[in-house]
Amino acid sequence: MRVLFVTSEATPFARTGGLAEFCGSLPIYLSNQGINTDIILPFYRCIKEGGYSLKLVIEKLRLGLGWRWLNFSVFQTYLKENIRVFLIEKDEFFDRSFLYGTEKEEYFDNAERFIFFTKAVLNFIEHYNESWDIIHCHDWQTALIPVYLKQNFYPQLNSIKTVLTLHNLGYQGIFPSETFSFTNLPANLFSINGLEFFGQINFLKGGIIFADFLTTVSPTYAKEIQTPHYGFGLDGVLKIYAHKLKGILNGVDYTIWNPEIDPYIAINYSNSNLEGKKICKEDLLATCGLPIDLKERPLLAMVSRLVEQKGIDILLPILERLMQKGVCLIILGQGNKYYEDTLKSIAAAYPNQMKVEIKFDNILSHKIIAGADMLLMPSRYEPCGLAQMYAMKYGTIPIVHHTGGLADTVIDVNSEEKIGTGFKFYDYTAKAFLEAIEHALFYFEQKKEMWYSLMQEAMRCDFSWEKSAHEYLLLYQSLL
Repeated sequence: MRVLFVTSEATPFARTGGLAEFCGSLPIYLSNQGINTDIILPFYRCIKEGGYSLKLVIEKLRLGLGWRWLNFSVFQTYLKENIRVFLIEKDEFFDRSFLYGTEKEEYFDNAERFIFFTKAVLNFIEHYNESWDIIHCHDWQTALIPVYLKQNFYPQLNSIKTVLTLHNLGYQGIFPSETFSFTNLPANLFSINGLEFFGQINFLKGGIIFADFLTTVSPTYAKEIQTPHYGFGLDGVLKIYAHKLKGILNGVDYTIWNPEIDPYIAINYSNSNLEGKKICKEDLLATCGLPIDLKERPLLAMVSRLVEQKGIDILLPILERLMQKGVCLIILGQGNKYYEDTLKSIAAAYPNQMKVEIKFDNILSHKIIAGADMLLMPSRYEPCGLAQMYAMKYGTIPIVHHTGGLADTVIDVNSEEKIGTGFKFYDYTAKAFLEAIEHALFYFEQKKEMWYSLMQEAMRCDFSWEKSAHEYLLLYQSLL
């Protein structure tokens, strides 16, 4: 079986979030299952500057984009020895500082960029001297691929099956109606039964309708997106196509996120010997310039994009209360400027308790996951979430909103039965969030032995990619 991952990002080549982790990890584990897996990406500037060994595969292929004819080339590198990564080169669209735009504003021509990428991928497959059985697409940037295949635009590729993974329904690729002309698709597809969405074009809607199968990144999220609250206007369409929709939980790469071998933390440790975690906590305090005598106090952390989806709006109202309780808080992330400025302002008022780092820092994120006592994830919605799974492996207890992948991966602490791997709150309110934190603080401060058992239970959780990869293998086999 041969599978081609078509994606707008994949670790380590180009990354903005969980999509990249998925597309840079799952192919490795699919390969271990005996599937020949390749990846195809835009040839971004960050990849050109990454020092990768490159080979020109095809030069000057030609495609139509609306009224224009454009040339492009394809290069090849490797993710692993047996996993090729093809790169679509078109500097006009991809030689830029960011993948999609800045935090303030997306690139004005994103529709044109990813229509081009979609067509270039299919043109490449048509002209390449190899074939794939399945094209696995990801999010709106590649969602038009099933549309073109089902519209018989590429007759030679008709036997290829398509899977579209919906990583986050909050991003659908919605653009003005005039964008439709760039697709060169039949006019009748700009309709309620096609790509039309409240007078605009919706890339993801097209993929949902025409893909052979749909997946999301957790079972609970697959159910949630069929409701008005989480479907962002596509809940009705998803209900219609629920027969070809399945939630498969994301995995974690434990060769990267594992306290026993992590090269970025002060000392390695395991669930049979947690002494190293104390040293990691002291190292984290020192790294963030916080007083070392805070090592006996509860250390809370958040590693996240600073946007409304991640629950910042219910974190801000309770920060003063948390500071009054004497806890320490470290936040790493970037995003909405209002949230960035507000968090920095509060941190400035409590310089000996709170540290806010506005950036993406992989090494610091490892230190935070290892050194913190608790990880805050109050997401309004969370398709899967990875940080809570990382945290549990490091004995850092997650405090989460019961939604999406957070609901699927964290078992709420039950004091009577003495089970659980974290603390949940069910109402999306600052009050409920604060109560969950207070519940966790009570265990940390008053029930030390139970807290120790809770850490060990969390560290025993196994969210490795092998299980997810096997589910995808079975899905691919069923399609073929």
